[in-house]
Parts: sequence; C-alpha cells; structure tokens
Amino acid sequence: MLIGRHSFMTIKVSDQNVAAQLLRPTPTGDIVIASAHSRELIKQGWRGASNNLPACYLTGLLTGKKALAKGVERAVLYIGKDHFTSRVAACLKGAVDSGVNIPVSEESLPPQERLNGQHIADYGNSLKASQEEYNSRFSNILKNGLKPEDYPAHFEEIRTKIAGGRIAAPKKADKEQAPERAEKEKPQKKAAPKEKKDKPARKEAKKDKKSKKGGKSKKK
Repeated sequence: MLIGRHSFMTIKVSDQNVAAQLLRPTPTGDIVIASAHSRELIKQGWRGASNNLPACYLTGLLTGKKALAKGVERAVLYIGKDHFTSRVAACLKGAVDSGVNIPVSEESLPPQERLNGQHIADYGNSLKASQEEYNSRFSNILKNGLKPEDYPAHFEEIRTKIAGGRIAAPKKADKEQAPERAEKEKPQKKAAPKEKKDKPARKEAKKDKKSKKGGKSKKK
C-alpha cells in the first residue's frame, strides 16, 4: 500500500456495532481520512439493529460519502488477519455503492434481499403466529417503533437519505465522456477578415508597378 500509495478501508464488526475507516498510509503512520460508526445511523433516523447486514451496508455507505467529500475516490480493502464475513462484505458493498472505487468481486457480496433486510421481514412474518416469540425476538427494534416486516422499506428510506437522493455514478463514466465534452466545448476559430485575405494580392500589384517603373529608368 505504501509503494502503490493506495488509500485503504478497514472494517471492524463487534457483537453490537460496526465501524469503518478510510485511511491513507504514510511512512510515518496512517492518516484517517473518513470514518463512520453504526451508532451514527441513529442520527439519520435508523431504528433497526446496529450490527446486522443492513446496518453494515449503511455504515459503509456513510463512510464512502464522507471519503468522497474529502476527495478520496479510490481505495483497497484491508482487513488484516480478520475473516471476510458477510457483514464485512455488506459494509464494503455500501462503500462501493457510494461511488468509491474499491476492487471487489460481485460474487463475494451478499444478495440485495439480505442487504435490505428482506430476510428479516420474512422471518418476522413467519413468527407472527406466535406473538410471544415474535415480541421476544424483535423486542429491541419494536421498542424503537420498527416492525421486522417493515425492514426493507425503512432500509431504503435511510439509504436514500444518506446517499443524498441517489447513488453516485461511477467516476469512470465521466472520464470516458470527457473527450466528447471537450470536443463540443472547443471554441471554433474565427474566420480571418477579408482584408487580410486580399493583402497578398495587393502586395503583388505593388511589386508589378515597381518593376515597371524600374524598367523605364534603365532605358533613359
């Protein structure tokens, strides 16, 4: 990373929360450029759990948006000796969707129905027959005013809020279109005034007059 001068992203998932940082390595130590913690999601209106797949995704998305605001557009994932779990992958997916260019295989990322909490909604619906177990399993989010079956809609609401209404477009597309824009915006050369175009002809006429005058003086 030092030789390639790559900024890198670290992700730490605990039993209760998830935290992500985007750092820049230097010979004297790593500099934190942007960071986000799942507790920050509460300020965005998040009422779900703070360390499941949807929370990990949203934390990664928030980290990526902060990194872009600091001018960091490319990075690599560095997790050291930690395992590449589904929650780490969900957080990474959020950072990638924010617009930060981080190399990753799509096959290693969780499917959308798990990122948005659809699996939680399905599980909640399956427990509705037993109200006691339903209330016990989802006591924390029910206290926050969120029903498990509403997870996907709530996730999309917070995702849109963090992303600013849309997911940033890949920077590569802008670079590919740049030459076309430059060609269109290239100013056209102004046509030279007619007087300048006729100037060489007038010079030739003057030369002919001088040569004629010079010929008469020699005869005398």
